[in-house]
Amino acid sequence: MDKNRVEGKIKQVRGAVKDAAGGALGKPGMKASGKIEKAVGRAQEAVGEARDKARTESARADKQRRNKM
Repeated sequence: MDKNRVEGKIKQVRGAVKDAAGGALGKPGMKASGKIEKAVGRAQEAVGEARDKARTESARADKQRRNKM
C-alpha cells in the first residue's frame, strides 16, 4: 500500500475533526480549514491508489513478459 493512501486517510480524519469542531465552536475558519484538509486528503489518497494500481499493472506486465520468453 502506498504511503500516500495512508497519509491521505489521516488528513481526511483530521479534517473531519476540524470541520466538526469548527461547527460546534462556531469558528467558521476552523470549519473551512477542516473542509480543505479533507479535500487534500482525498486527493492524496487518490494519488496513492493510482500509484498502487500502476505498480500492480507494471508487475503484471513484467510477469507476462517473463512468461513469454
